[in-house]
Amino acid sequence: MKEKIFSANPYMPLWEHVPDGEPRIFEYNGEKRVYVYGSHDTLKTAYCGRDQVVWSAPINDLTNWTCHGTCYTATDRSVLYAPDVVQKGDTFYLYAAENCGSQIMVASSKNPAGPFENPVPTKLGFDPGVLVDDDGRIYAFWGFCGSFCAELEEDMATIKQETFRKNPIGHTPNTWQTVNDGAEDLRDAFFEASSPRKVMGKYVYIYSKRYTTPVPELGVYEPCNGFLSYKYSDHPLYGYKDGGDISFNGGEIIPQPDGSGKMTYRWGNNHGSIIEINGKWYVFYHRHTGTDEFSRQAMLEPIDVAMDKSGKLYIGNITYINGEPVNSKPVEMTSQGAHINGIDAFKIISAGYCCHLSPLNQAYIKSVYEHISGISAPVVNIKNGTTVGFRYLQFSSISPKTATITSNATAPFTVNLRLDSFKGRIIAQFDISKNETSFTASLATGVIGKHAIYFEFLSEHNNATAEFIDFTFDK
Repeated sequence: MKEKIFSANPYMPLWEHVPDGEPRIFEYNGEKRVYVYGSHDTLKTAYCGRDQVVWSAPINDLTNWTCHGTCYTATDRSVLYAPDVVQKGDTFYLYAAENCGSQIMVASSKNPAGPFENPVPTKLGFDPGVLVDDDGRIYAFWGFCGSFCAELEEDMATIKQETFRKNPIGHTPNTWQTVNDGAEDLRDAFFEASSPRKVMGKYVYIYSKRYTTPVPELGVYEPCNGFLSYKYSDHPLYGYKDGGDISFNGGEIIPQPDGSGKMTYRWGNNHGSIIEINGKWYVFYHRHTGTDEFSRQAMLEPIDVAMDKSGKLYIGNITYINGEPVNSKPVEMTSQGAHINGIDAFKIISAGYCCHLSPLNQAYIKSVYEHISGISAPVVNIKNGTTVGFRYLQFSSISPKTATITSNATAPFTVNLRLDSFKGRIIAQFDISKNETSFTASLATGVIGKHAIYFEFLSEHNNATAEFIDFTFDK
């Protein structure tokens, strides 16, 4: 029986919904692992949930994630928003955002997987992010539509009041704040999701940016906070310089003739951070499933990190000239995640790993919650003209002879399998009927190596809809 693909993008099981995850490498019992602590989208009709879970993977295999179960529940059983976890000495500290982020508690454990106990109230605020510096000093950042930072006492909870700073970086103008504090920034604006990191000797402030002006090259023409962005400084609490955007969860961006771009995935809020694992850098972020922002999933992409001769830090998809970094832009959103050579095309691949769904706001990935190993998250509400794309698959050195898809439809569809582009050459064609679910087609040409693939659904029947469950290739 064929194996199913696991830990692509999203890298947790498709039934799991953990957003806001900021990765950390911790060593415990002689083993180094990457740990992710996020809020937990279990309420289904509102953000987050009433517990927090921990997932981890060995540093040499980011496709092998383990759930350690619940690590914290709120002292008042309230809804928990985005946390952060740091290590100081032999103790791990969880900054838990109770009561929808309005009360930040710090709890501790000797095990990075928890449980985190003995919670203590702090004066920190929304979306706390904490940095333990090389010299052991502790810095905290937090805020929503306005940022704050300070150094903490050795108790990991108390703010050193003389270090407190308001708006270390400019924030977005917004409808939630009626007082103009003079710190609005129309160009590079903090929204939420503070995550301080230390990179190449620089202090890096990673945050969710909310663009209020158009970004045509990414297809953004309305206020949009689907970005993870950064600024950097030589000091942890001030002096931050412009950085750029690391991640955007709007899917594949299709270049247009006029130089603009076109999104192919429904963007939503974003939260995460960057980390170096075995000498390679990654950004961890989240995407959205369903038709709202209440069923988010954890994603990751490889990124570049570099510094030019002047000390300017570049993070994301970097352009180099003569070996020097000169520009960076958001890294592409993919289906492959940690499968950096491409997803094995000869295994069963859930349609829920797609990173391209066009036209926008039509078909969507149906959220699944049943804890069933290998469960597929189907793409639903497919109509005439819908394209479902995956970047990237690995076909190795032997070309497949056939492809098989699992799909349900209310009327006949023709499905074109296109290579490399949503307008690329058709390499197979499926005829989807109403009363069957599995369909196989022969490939018209050989395919080897790493490629993007796209399924184009076409129907002559008015109001016809289809559901796309999974697919595979056979040699």
